[in-house]
Amino acid sequence: MVYKRVTKSSAEAVLDGDIKGWRRFLPFLGPAFIAAVAYIDPGNFATNITAGSQYGYLLLWVIAFSNLMAVLIQSLSAKLGIATGKNLPEVAREHFSKKTSIFLWIQAELVIIATDLAEFIGAALGLYLLFNIPMLPAALITAVGSFAILELQRRGFRAFEAGISGMVLIVVLAFAFQTFLAQPTWGDVAIGMFTPHFEGVESLLLATGILGATVMPHAIYLHSSLTQSRIIGRNEAEKKRIFRFEFIDIIIAMIIAGAINMSMLIIAAAVFHTQGLVVEDLDVAYNGLKEALGPMAAISFGLGLLIAGLASSSVGTLAGDVVMQGFIQRKIPLYLRRAITMVPPLVIIASGVNATYALVLSQVVLSFGIAFALVPLVMFTSKRDIMGSLVNHRITTVLGWFVVVIVVALNIYLLWETIFS
Repeated sequence: MVYKRVTKSSAEAVLDGDIKGWRRFLPFLGPAFIAAVAYIDPGNFATNITAGSQYGYLLLWVIAFSNLMAVLIQSLSAKLGIATGKNLPEVAREHFSKKTSIFLWIQAELVIIATDLAEFIGAALGLYLLFNIPMLPAALITAVGSFAILELQRRGFRAFEAGISGMVLIVVLAFAFQTFLAQPTWGDVAIGMFTPHFEGVESLLLATGILGATVMPHAIYLHSSLTQSRIIGRNEAEKKRIFRFEFIDIIIAMIIAGAINMSMLIIAAAVFHTQGLVVEDLDVAYNGLKEALGPMAAISFGLGLLIAGLASSSVGTLAGDVVMQGFIQRKIPLYLRRAITMVPPLVIIASGVNATYALVLSQVVLSFGIAFALVPLVMFTSKRDIMGSLVNHRITTVLGWFVVVIVVALNIYLLWETIFS
């Protein structure tokens, strides 16, 4: 990994009280933005647009709730890295049996493959929509682009963070523009955000899909790695200060990710649901936006899809590197991993499978991997002998297990409905 300890002139100067004001936050910003990219991958596009077009603003509260869960989850992950100097897979390997570690590694790799499928197909679909490039050539162009983004790491962690943050900014601007053109009914938006309810089984299934697309297992593994050695606390007091600064980073990044996800659903509700149209394919959404709001809205949608896919694909590759090193103490070159993970999406694209269907299916797979990351995370961060002074408060542990129960229950329900419906 490229994330190394930063110099005394920045982080340690802040901890020593030599830097005051807003500049003291700067050395600590970045890790949460890298993790947050996973929360705006192309799988979110499919689930959010389907939910908005079919149920209007009904499921906005699910995104809001998922985002609150994301703040809790990512803060626990970041805190684990700060407290222990190790990432979640490394801590799991030390406390679980070898067989359990191997199982956790295998399921984590499958989750990352499903994630990469969504990201790769999404970026290729963005190229297809913007430039009418056939999907297979678009996928090959996406492959080149993803290698280029990974190359940023050679310039250091700040260059990589700046590059990813810039891409997130493009996505923010793209959906802010579409939201402005869509002119949603803000009163209905408020009702959807603050009035939790469902309308039948299918809305619950969509809510589960939104949860799977919002809370990402590989982001949980990755965030602990991004904080484990980036800035090292010299004592317990410094570790607490580092975590307070990192928590601000998490809040900012998760607000941005949540706003992007909400805007997707809001746009679909305002443009498609009001016309009685249920949109389940992203190419249909692109053309629908073009007809309803004009070509610039469609272009911004396609650009957002392309940029989100490229950015999140590089983050998924980093997460794969973390889980392999952590769970089984093995490592392969990052570029070789990127090449291997390209194979499944290229095969699927070449086979002609519907891209949006593949995106939605990948989110179902992701939702099953959440529990295997969440349970060890809550378990370890609740133990004082592991966390020291950064051990969870009792209310944090209760909230953590509450999230685990909700996620597991929804996934069991999703499995039941998928098999027997």
